[in-house]
Amino acid sequence: MSVLNAHSPNIVETFEDLEIEVLWHPSFSNITVSEHRQLLKDLLTGNRQLTILCVEGACITGPDGSGMFDRYEGKPKIDLIKGLACRAHIVLAVGTCASFGGVTAAGGMEAVGLQFLRKEKGGLLGENFLSRSGYPVINVPGCPTHPNALIGTISMLLNNQPLEINDFHAPVEYFSMLVHQGCTRNEYHEYQVEETDFGQKGCLFFHMGCHGPLAHGPCNKFLWNNRSCKTRSGVPCFGCTEPDFPTDSPFFETPNIVGLPIHLPDGVDRPHYLAYKGMAAAAAPERLKHRKTKV
Repeated sequence: MSVLNAHSPNIVETFEDLEIEVLWHPSFSNITVSEHRQLLKDLLTGNRQLTILCVEGACITGPDGSGMFDRYEGKPKIDLIKGLACRAHIVLAVGTCASFGGVTAAGGMEAVGLQFLRKEKGGLLGENFLSRSGYPVINVPGCPTHPNALIGTISMLLNNQPLEINDFHAPVEYFSMLVHQGCTRNEYHEYQVEETDFGQKGCLFFHMGCHGPLAHGPCNKFLWNNRSCKTRSGVPCFGCTEPDFPTDSPFFETPNIVGLPIHLPDGVDRPHYLAYKGMAAAAAPERLKHRKTKV
């Protein structure tokens, strides 16, 4: 549904430009039940081509691996997913739940992603699964997925452009940068000018639970609705694109030991971080220290 927010191109222009025929979507399609049954039969038997299978939501395997917690016409929905995945030229996991299990995996539903359960390969289809194109499941995480990332990934695949993916099968084009990059609070972070409450301009990483320096995603590269993002609105990044989302710690608290965050910015080692941040805090400009202006 987040793709409805796509602006340039919008969703209609995307379908027209890429010549995409949407066979079925629970919110966009209006075919009858009997037509839907026949469509699935044709796809599963190979009588109709399935170029791209997009799966939204985690795959429910409970209870005890039977999948009967989530059924379609009395049968486990995971069997339908497996059957369609074997026929699809390309398989996309749309959203963090479909990619890694996400919020649903935290419950008792035995939920998994298509090819991952959090950071571990496997998931529903197994770590060795490859679609007919030769790709593994391509993950486009986010809660929700950013429309630019999904449309851009589909466009690259349909135009036969090389698609580089990272260790978690997410397109490098959209998930190689940290959410921290491009954040309007970066200068406050560098000088460790911290906030302990909402409504101020300082950094939200040290006390308020912001995952911006830890999470990879395009939120500050492609703003939501071409306008804003969580950190620009004064809300900490929740790290919703990461395989271990949601973490065990509260959203608005930063786990720390003696004031030092347990999880440091990606690629930074603890000794250097301690030395650098101590000096940076002492050198913070006065204009940053006296920032107490409501945003």
